[in-house]
Amino acid sequence: MGCTTVLVGAKASHDGSTMIARTDDGHYDVKKLIVVNPKDQPRKYRSVCSHVEIELPDNPMRYTACPNVDREKEGIWAATGINEANVGMTATETITTNARVLAADPMVEYKKAKTRREKDVPGGIGEEDFVVLVLPYIRSAREGVLRLAALLEKYGTYEANGIAFNDENEVWWMETIGGHHWMARKVPSHQVVIAPNQFAMDGFDLEDAFGKQKAHLCSKDLREFIEKNWLDLNQDGAFNPRAIFGSRRDMDHIYNTPRAWFMGRYLAPRTYKWDGPDADYTPESDDIPWSLKPERKVTAEDVKYLLSGNFQGTPYNPYTSQDTGVRGKYRSIGINRTGVTSICQIRPYAPECAKGIEWICFGSTTFDAMVPVYPNVPKLPDYLSKVTMDTSTDNFYWASRLIGALADPHYAAQIQHINRYQEAMAAKGRQIVAEYDKRIEKSGDAGLMEEANRKLCEMAQEETTKVLNRVLQTATEKMKNGYNLADN
Repeated sequence: MGCTTVLVGAKASHDGSTMIARTDDGHYDVKKLIVVNPKDQPRKYRSVCSHVEIELPDNPMRYTACPNVDREKEGIWAATGINEANVGMTATETITTNARVLAADPMVEYKKAKTRREKDVPGGIGEEDFVVLVLPYIRSAREGVLRLAALLEKYGTYEANGIAFNDENEVWWMETIGGHHWMARKVPSHQVVIAPNQFAMDGFDLEDAFGKQKAHLCSKDLREFIEKNWLDLNQDGAFNPRAIFGSRRDMDHIYNTPRAWFMGRYLAPRTYKWDGPDADYTPESDDIPWSLKPERKVTAEDVKYLLSGNFQGTPYNPYTSQDTGVRGKYRSIGINRTGVTSICQIRPYAPECAKGIEWICFGSTTFDAMVPVYPNVPKLPDYLSKVTMDTSTDNFYWASRLIGALADPHYAAQIQHINRYQEAMAAKGRQIVAEYDKRIEKSGDAGLMEEANRKLCEMAQEETTKVLNRVLQTATEKMKNGYNLADN
């Protein structure tokens, strides 16, 4: 499964908030945004993919989730959310590994019985499960790492994944290693992390991880695991986890590294040289930094732009009218099969009940817009939460999918409609949030967040209907079977 992750430390953001964001690039998964109240949280969890069963604590908190609509067939796949303690989580970024790691610590895969006398052997936990198993029970980003680590060590996993957590002070990034091992690092507060489907961390302080654990955590036996299995490929005493646990494949240079290049080029255009024969980094460089200091403070709109990227401004843009010879060579960030993209933003300056804001975009990020909502509520409006498997303009998910499908074939004619739509949604969304932040601060009434969400969804439906009308009209005018009497 292909996704792209962006993590923003508090001192790198324009308002001191932390942000974790990811495109959930599944297989055209139909998604919705819901609130899971404590009474609805299972006390015994069973995975559809791996059949593993796990007893859960009796004290879950309320949290948001972006599950698959077809849950009976595919499982929950909750993807992302913020809980009532103002902790965000996104899970997961599918990452790469290598044969040496998999030989030393194999994935824990579900094994179906071959005969009636045998029993099925459950697998480990994975992307389907992580959010449900962790987010309702944690009160800080660090707690999220530790809870998931304990689950991984006990049950194992069947895939390689990167997971992010944030609270109002910290952002943590965690990567799985083989079936049971893991490592996690606190994102430097002045930096932004860019992670495109590869094992991402390019530095790690083992002394801290096995000492004070201020910014680094890992499996208790990680040193022995590396040494015993001859995993370390680094030279001259360096410790680069990417070289030990990650991949270096030709496919990475088409599918993964170009996305990191595009994002780094946007965030730090003068810090490094990104273009030309003497570039510090090219789209196929294996050593593009995991994190970097942006040259200007980062906003939610910047994160959305990064996660909508299709190499605009470069010869690799698939929508360019020029025959560059490399047009469409690399995998874009904004792609057609994205189900949901979210930004979990935790704002230290907001009223306690309203510190979390969840920005949600359904469908292809290139063409669709984000709407912000307050997650700390008992229920979200139907426009976000009432989604079925049938196409409908009555909800944000399907309306967004329609916009992308109609706009893509006629990019040059449609992009102006899309840009205006995205800007209107961001501006009007921010206006409503600012208004209700003040009202909540003044009154102390947390119930106002539900009213705000209704207004935000009404605005989103109005703006989405407007642009859908426009792109449909343009797409109709551009149909290939058009013919006028004067064409004779």
